[in-house]
Amino acid sequence: MRSEELHETLLPKRLALPIFASDPLSSVAYATQEILLVLTLGGLAYLRFAPWIAVAVVSLLAVVVLSYRQVVHAYPSGGGSYEVVSTNLGPSAGLVVAAALLVDYVMTVAVSVASGVDNVISALPSVAGHRVLLALGFVALLAAVNLRGVRESGRAFAAPTYLFIGAVLIMVVTGLIRWALGAAPVARTAGYGIEPAPGEAGLTGLALLMLVLRAFSSGCTALTGVEAISNGVPAFRRPKSRNAAATLAAMGLTAIAMFAGVTALALLARVHITDDSCRLTGLPGDCRTYPQRTVIAQLAAAVFGGEHSVGFYVVQTATALVLILAANTAFNGFPLLASILALHRYLPRQLHNRGDRLAFSNGILALAIVAGLLLWGYRASVTSLIHLYILGVFTSFTLSQLGMVRHWNRELRAGSGTGAGAGPELRRRYCTARAVNTLGACVTGLVLLIVLVTKFTQGAWLAVLAAAVLWVTMRGIRRHYDTTSAELAVTDPQEHLVPPSRVLALVLVSRLHKPTLRALGYARAFRPDQLEALTVATDRAAAAALAQQWEDYGIDVPLKVLDSPYREVARPVVEYVRSMRRQSPRDLVAVFIPEYVVGHWWENLLHNQSALWLKSRLLFTPGVMVTSVPWQLTSSSRADRHPARAPGSVRRGEPDRPDPRRP
Repeated sequence: MRSEELHETLLPKRLALPIFASDPLSSVAYATQEILLVLTLGGLAYLRFAPWIAVAVVSLLAVVVLSYRQVVHAYPSGGGSYEVVSTNLGPSAGLVVAAALLVDYVMTVAVSVASGVDNVISALPSVAGHRVLLALGFVALLAAVNLRGVRESGRAFAAPTYLFIGAVLIMVVTGLIRWALGAAPVARTAGYGIEPAPGEAGLTGLALLMLVLRAFSSGCTALTGVEAISNGVPAFRRPKSRNAAATLAAMGLTAIAMFAGVTALALLARVHITDDSCRLTGLPGDCRTYPQRTVIAQLAAAVFGGEHSVGFYVVQTATALVLILAANTAFNGFPLLASILALHRYLPRQLHNRGDRLAFSNGILALAIVAGLLLWGYRASVTSLIHLYILGVFTSFTLSQLGMVRHWNRELRAGSGTGAGAGPELRRRYCTARAVNTLGACVTGLVLLIVLVTKFTQGAWLAVLAAAVLWVTMRGIRRHYDTTSAELAVTDPQEHLVPPSRVLALVLVSRLHKPTLRALGYARAFRPDQLEALTVATDRAAAAALAQQWEDYGIDVPLKVLDSPYREVARPVVEYVRSMRRQSPRDLVAVFIPEYVVGHWWENLLHNQSALWLKSRLLFTPGVMVTSVPWQLTSSSRADRHPARAPGSVRRGEPDRPDPRRP
């Protein structure tokens, strides 16, 4: 796609919802389950706290959605939390948010895909042994679809997301109607008891409070991905802010309805689930081989009439698809945020470039690789990965809301809400917005503290460490770019336009063949003040034969032979070049190196290794120019007829190819 076609990739609300909101919507599939898993550590008696925890999660989700609607309107350029915090709290705080979000996006891919694989296994237990392979395959598929472009990925992922929303809402409504009519659905596990985990029985006081807080922090996974819409405002059609805010509201209402419904239905159907199947009492067989089905799977079976009903397979299929596609939120958020950071010189500049289909290809590939390594390292286990999750997103929530409070304070102090042209109504609106963000900052800050305390020793410390390392790395990258820019800045153009006193040309020779003669001719075309051929005598007999051949052909360029008793090539050449520079510091030394151009990657392993090493050494020598003189072998001409381009290759600066679809 041409750069001018970027506007064609802008999204209507119906496609933006599945692209940017698939993560918070899909978290309905496991947020309730995570609450139950923690509460059942103490036994069945503690499930009485589940409704209150669900109410707290729903309230928190509503506050965060309202807060981010303020962000969408105030900062429509697409930086989201990073831009808000950088502008209002300073660059260092902005980098904290950026590092936390980047880590959280990686975790979103890992947790979503692992949870999706769990639901696939719930429907098809026979594939349980291929868990990791399935997870890696899904990540590769997501990356491939996203490399096709934002709009194309939206079309591909819209149907499964809407299918999941419809399936879950139908399941919830059907189950609640059955309950209201006195025929409440009953889960298959309702008759099983649960033994408390060791040390978790009879909890009271502070221990009970910690258990409830742990369950609440696990349920807060329902909030992951809420900020993605604020990061992706530029991807919306005009009016961008209004469309993004409307999509955010639709996502919030849908997620609240689905989460509340699933939690209520799970309690009414008496779903019993635990982290260890051997703590379930009353099992008919061996507990070690008993496959626990997910909460969604148990509810679908209870509502629609068993594990072989059409409704069960529809819900499971939709759940598995949307959980895997939930990672698409990260595949849109991570590359966009990385592009902004690269533009601000906190990440490598390659992450700012768009690929063939106007997607940030390098960011997509980087996310896929890191998430794939994480899934492989943790064996695609949701239980292991979930503890690394949500810490980053609540760091972003808290700092973003604090930044918005400062934003509204500045607006009011500057007179935006008190000037002659602004009436009391506008001032009240600003004050209301500040109150919403203040509440959001307080609530999300409290949740961040709870998550940090309850999950730190269970694995969250690794996410904190990763974010800290990333923060330091980004600061180092920015320092490098700033130093480089300052060093390369032009102060006096005439000073750098002064030509060197003389140009001394050296042509490196390994043996006398066509590439050597081409390099000599190329060097002569520069009309240097002095031209010399240079060879290294690692084998004295071969060097003598070369000198004799040089003389026999009558080449009028002097051949300098450097003795190398220890068979080194690079060191004698570098020392000779440096000696020339010491003798004439104002002279320029131009080194010409003949190289083969081959058509296959494996052929590079057979050629040009000495030239590559020599270039790497000479490039560190001031006052030295290194020029490669290519000689195309036959294989390179064949490869040129069918040039291959990788999905993530950069197009910037390349001439456009003719488009056969255009007249």
